[in-house]
Amino acid sequence: MNLLTNYHSHCEFCDGHAPMEEFVKEAIAEGFSAYGISSHAPFPVPNNCNMHRERMSAYLDEFHRLKALYSSQIELYVGLEIDFLDDSFNPSISYFRELPLDYRIGSVHYIVTPDGTPIDTDGSPDRFKTYIDTYFEGDVDEAVHRFYRSSFRLIELGGFDFLGHLDKIGLNASLYRPGLDHEAWYRRLVADYLEAIAARHLMVEVNTKAWATRGRFFPNEDYFEQMHRLGIRVVVNSDAHIPTKINAGRPEALQALARAGYTAVWQLSRGEWVEVPLEG
Repeated sequence: MNLLTNYHSHCEFCDGHAPMEEFVKEAIAEGFSAYGISSHAPFPVPNNCNMHRERMSAYLDEFHRLKALYSSQIELYVGLEIDFLDDSFNPSISYFRELPLDYRIGSVHYIVTPDGTPIDTDGSPDRFKTYIDTYFEGDVDEAVHRFYRSSFRLIELGGFDFLGHLDKIGLNASLYRPGLDHEAWYRRLVADYLEAIAARHLMVEVNTKAWATRGRFFPNEDYFEQMHRLGIRVVVNSDAHIPTKINAGRPEALQALARAGYTAVWQLSRGEWVEVPLEG
């Protein structure tokens, strides 16, 4: 089976920078066997990234138009990247369970500060620094712990097919305090999270979005061997926001997984998740 796939991408229905059809055309041109659109799901905190709920019907209609148009050339799938905020808003709530989606990505972007303000941990390093200084009085460790408390609760509640960009806060946190993501307490936190993921037999995304700019995957390559030992299944995605990035970092991620002992990744085929060998 062709290893060219991607199930994490953002088009103009959220914070992507091109129409959905342009991503599909690029996937066909690059020889992809399957492609998934996964706009940021509606979210109760106003922002410039998430799709508005009133656009959901148009989002699904446009996907089905493209699926009918290009079905002879590529397998197309529709999903959402769904944020965890708290027990009242996460991938497990009925609104998301009832949508006619092919798959769901469960991600943590936001944490709630001590004064109850939801803040995005996934923005620019400068904005992250402002948030930590303003809402946490410089206590970046507390912000990280809140991120992982939300992450643990996300996997307890479920409602998704795979976890999106696990360990992503490690990038901004380490830019705030260099070396933080290599400190023993942080590595133990991620290791404990991976063990909890494995115990629930969940699938994890290897996100390649920052490979070209930061030389980093999410989760960091440092954890790939542990993931393999724990038997965690992986799906490799680029988190593309422009069509030309749909395959960015994928070859490097597959090589890194192979070095860690992986012999296969998981992909959608005829609507089912299947194991695909890295070679042959």
